[in-house]
Amino acid sequence: MDGKDNRIPIMVTYDVNTTISDSGVTRYRVVTPEWAVFDDSSSSCWLFPKGIHLEKFDEQLDVYAEVDADSAIYFSDTQIWHFVGNVNAMNVEGEHFESELLVVEQKNDRVHTDKFITITQKQRIINGMGFESNNQLSRYTILKPQGVFPIEDGEDGAVADSVSTQ
Repeated sequence: MDGKDNRIPIMVTYDVNTTISDSGVTRYRVVTPEWAVFDDSSSSCWLFPKGIHLEKFDEQLDVYAEVDADSAIYFSDTQIWHFVGNVNAMNVEGEHFESELLVVEQKNDRVHTDKFITITQKQRIINGMGFESNNQLSRYTILKPQGVFPIEDGEDGAVADSVSTQ
C-alpha cells in the first residue's frame, strides 16, 4: 500500500482498544485512533495510519514485548508487520529499541530493520545501522554497531572503552 493506492477499506474503526486471539489464545492488545481493514485477493492488510500501541502476550498472558509507532501496516496473508516513524519497542528485560522502521515477521520469528537503531539497556546505549532479532527482542544483533563499548582490559578485569567506526 502506498500513497497512490485507491482501494477503499471494508471497515474503518476509531478509538480502538482491543485484544486479538489466535486459535483461542489471546496474542495481542491493539490501541489505535484509527484502524482500516482492506480485504481483497491481491493483498489483505490492516492499516493504522494515525499510530499504534501493540502489546504481545505469551501463553500466560504476560506482556513480553511492546511497540509504539506513528503508523503501521499488517499484511495478514504473510503475517508481517511494518511499524513506521518514531518506532519505540520494549522487551521483557526493559530494553528499549528506537528506529524509524521495524519489520516483524511472525511466521519466521524475526524482527529486523535496515535503518538506524538505538538500543537502551540498563548499563549502556548501543547504536547502529541494521538490526535482526527474534520476535521477543531477547536475542538480537546490530549489523553495523556504532558507539562506545566497555571491554575488559587484561587479566585484572579493568574496564576500558572502545569505539567502533564502521
